[in-house]
Amino acid sequence: MVTLTRNEKKAILILFKDFRKYYNSNSLSNELNLSRVGCMKILKKLEKEELLSKENIGKSIVYKPSLRNEYVLDLLSFLLSDEANNFKRWKDEFKELYKKERVVILYGSTITNYPKAKDIDIIVIRKKGESAEIHKTIQERQKLLPKKIHLIDLTPQEFVDNLKQKHKAMTDIVKNSIILYGQEKYVGLIKNVSSI
Repeated sequence: MVTLTRNEKKAILILFKDFRKYYNSNSLSNELNLSRVGCMKILKKLEKEELLSKENIGKSIVYKPSLRNEYVLDLLSFLLSDEANNFKRWKDEFKELYKKERVVILYGSTITNYPKAKDIDIIVIRKKGESAEIHKTIQERQKLLPKKIHLIDLTPQEFVDNLKQKHKAMTDIVKNSIILYGQEKYVGLIKNVSSI
């Protein structure tokens, strides 16, 4: 088992969530608010532990999570679960939406500044035929919450198709969202898209 610092965990999540962008030590240092040298040490350690793979693009070396490594997939699921643990209120509010094979995603201004948020943005990735049940659950939750719930209801294929077509709104959501439930399934979906 690998022991990771807070910045190392954050680096892995950034590289995973922003899978369309190529990060080197310089660009990652801006995201982590660290020096380029400090970032390079993190990237080298994570590569040595086989958590990241590197690729040469021109004169730059860029890094991505090693998504062919089962340990990395489990680690990403854990890191996403750990991140969601900071949003317990929303996990409690939307726990009824979660069932096996579903993913419940919180995104938008609710994450960064709930008092100023106009609505609560949720994505549910679900099997075909479950849409009516999800909308009914949202209607019930809406009676208890002071802000409007904005739901995006997608099948796994619709979610993947949006990402493959590089819809900016969806890739921004992926980059900045919190995966409340279904982290393992979510990692699998992103793995399928990021290996394009």
